[in-house]
Amino acid sequence: MRKQSAFLSSVALCLFLSLIHSTAYAYREYFSPEQKAQLEKIQTVLVDIMTITDKGGVGTHGLADVVAQRLNEVGYRVVRDPAQPHDVVFRVKCEQRKTWEGTTATGGDADLPDSPSRLWKGPACQLTYVLGGMKIKWQKEVRTEFEDALAAAQAAQVDDPALYAMTKLKEALEKYEFTLLLAAEWGHADRLLNMLDSPDVGQARKIKIMSLLGEMQADEALPKLKEALKDRDLAKQAIISMGHLGRDGIPLLVDLMNSSPQLEIQAAAAKGLGQIGGINGDASVVPPLLAKLQDPKTDWTVLTEVAWALGKIPDKRSIQPLYDVDKKLQAIRDPDNTILKKLKEAVFWAIKQCDTWDQYS
Repeated sequence: MRKQSAFLSSVALCLFLSLIHSTAYAYREYFSPEQKAQLEKIQTVLVDIMTITDKGGVGTHGLADVVAQRLNEVGYRVVRDPAQPHDVVFRVKCEQRKTWEGTTATGGDADLPDSPSRLWKGPACQLTYVLGGMKIKWQKEVRTEFEDALAAAQAAQVDDPALYAMTKLKEALEKYEFTLLLAAEWGHADRLLNMLDSPDVGQARKIKIMSLLGEMQADEALPKLKEALKDRDLAKQAIISMGHLGRDGIPLLVDLMNSSPQLEIQAAAAKGLGQIGGINGDASVVPPLLAKLQDPKTDWTVLTEVAWALGKIPDKRSIQPLYDVDKKLQAIRDPDNTILKKLKEAVFWAIKQCDTWDQYS
């Protein structure tokens, strides 16, 4: 019976790790080998802009200029004449009253705030692209803050609601990081890394870039992420992104978890170790995490991330230490302490992931 339990536990662990792995790569899995080869070669983008308002189409030059400028920032060459050679077509359809075209059919994009909204009927730009003559199931949507363009124009004392709607959509496109999302979608980590070096790129944008590099599992980003650790404002995101990369980041994350004077950095490092261990099936991160778990000086916020991390790498060595921590926590009665509540939840979940013996016996 114990052998059967061990077998089932191993199967559960494999399934758990495969789910983590597949989720991390989901944004690229729907491409064929031919499409991936086409994506790698993208240099020139044909920008196709369409506007639809209550009075018909309006000028697209302002919108096209914004899109072209944003693409140029990431290093893409832009053309607007379909007769000119290009590698991909980027389409932007801006409407005063949006028509529903359906959500993306892949991944969890439908849950994201920049995904097409079934309920939104106001001004919106829908962003898609065509690769090799095929519309790819990648869709983003930029909306105005108002749904009724007529009422909004009147409130702003503007005579033309159609022009007002397009102007506000243009402003939204100036702020929305669609070019970074495209570079990540197309697998162009090199372009994102180049932007990290640019003095013209602000902190918020650098954080977004590092987040995307982590989601892409771009191992070549590790040196840049290590450099970012020197910047207090970027360090936390750099650590989180490192957690999506390969095993090379483990020693540094262990050191940060144990020696950083900042609790949020310690917590982020613990989270990163859990991500690396889970994605790569690397149990070498378990001993340092257990040492941190059993250290009485470990802050509860850090301990919470340590527990979550251990749950992502189910290991028999974690079972008793987790039960020991759980026993101590259950003796503490403080229902209004949200930090304690989160810690208890993390430890309880980690125990359920690690102690599978009784579940299958």
